Amino acid sequence: MTRSPALGLLALLLLLPLFARAAPEPAPAAAQPAPLPSPPELAAKSWILIDAHTGQVLVEHNADERLPPASLTKLMTSYLIAEEIAKGKFDERTLVPISVKAWRMGGSKMFVREGSQVAVGDLLQGIIVQSGNDATVAMAEYIAGSEEAFAQLMNQHAERLGMTATHFENASGWPAEGHLTTARDLALLFRAMIRDYPEHYRLYAEKHFEYNGIRQPNRNLLLWRDPSVDGGKTGHTEAAGYCLVASALRDDMRLVSVVMGTASEQARAAETQKLFGYGFRFFETAKLYQAGEVLQADARVWFGDRDRVNLVAPETVYLTLPRGTRDNLKATLVVDEVIRAPLTRTTAVGTLKVERDGNALISVPIVPDQEVARAGLFARIWDHLVLFFKQLFS
Repeated sequence: MTRSPALGLLALLLLLPLFARAAPEPAPAAAQPAPLPSPPELAAKSWILIDAHTGQVLVEHNADERLPPASLTKLMTSYLIAEEIAKGKFDERTLVPISVKAWRMGGSKMFVREGSQVAVGDLLQGIIVQSGNDATVAMAEYIAGSEEAFAQLMNQHAERLGMTATHFENASGWPAEGHLTTARDLALLFRAMIRDYPEHYRLYAEKHFEYNGIRQPNRNLLLWRDPSVDGGKTGHTEAAGYCLVASALRDDMRLVSVVMGTASEQARAAETQKLFGYGFRFFETAKLYQAGEVLQADARVWFGDRDRVNLVAPETVYLTLPRGTRDNLKATLVVDEVIRAPLTRTTAVGTLKVERDGNALISVPIVPDQEVARAGLFARIWDHLVLFFKQLFS
């Protein structure tokens, strides 16, 4: 029996909805992070905001303009004092004589007396909390014999820390020709302080210090306004304006800000708050790998007294990322084709590469988790033969 074309067409029309329902739905498009808003504009000459873990710059403006630092200079003075204590040259109980020059210093003072002896710990608090020029000169003279010699040490350490645009003429920030630095260099210095001497850094959180019956407050207003701010140093001269270096910690993210050349104490605090608000709102510090974390187990080693090692990250790997982009990261491990002994725990035997959306973000060397000495002669000859045939037939 033949079927009419009309019946076939009717059947096809009735079946079309079934085919439509059976068709797979398209996969949803991957969520794209919202674009970053423009960073805030500040009423200041120069500023910078960095991630203290990674050193990445989040915001900057005129960060390489050389400007007078005023009492921000004391950051380097206190860094050198912390280093001398760490080396065992003296400790917080060591008594320091107060010279006529130190006693006569103008500006902000701790009010030490000429001819007296003051403990290093008290002088440190006077430098950091009260910004005492007298305490600063006393410590400079004690460490180097004179403030001029101490300034030479400051410049040597500035070079070592990568502060390429900085030159110090004195220990306190007293106005002097050629005494200049930049916001970028100060951020490097404060980051080094936090990293190298965390116990010393805690002094920067003290709100008051009393000496000789005189109680003075820390001039960093953010210590009272923002509980995440746990340290910083202020500075002010007519030429420098009002300046502030500060650091804040929220969750696992630490930021360092530098604001130079504002119009008032209130302004330097308010402008710094703008930077912190932007940085914490739109960025995050991603901890990708812990120092010593195994990235590849049982990697083959040739010509050594052992033939297997684990490959690890030599230090903790951090990345600063716009919030919402961490899931887009891709990590690739590139291991040397032939790992040859001898090996130390610092021998690079490959690279960990991290990229986002096809853009390289970081490249970190990977190292063995233990040392491997050279094998004996016959073991090395055997490895040469095995490796030769392995490469021949691969």
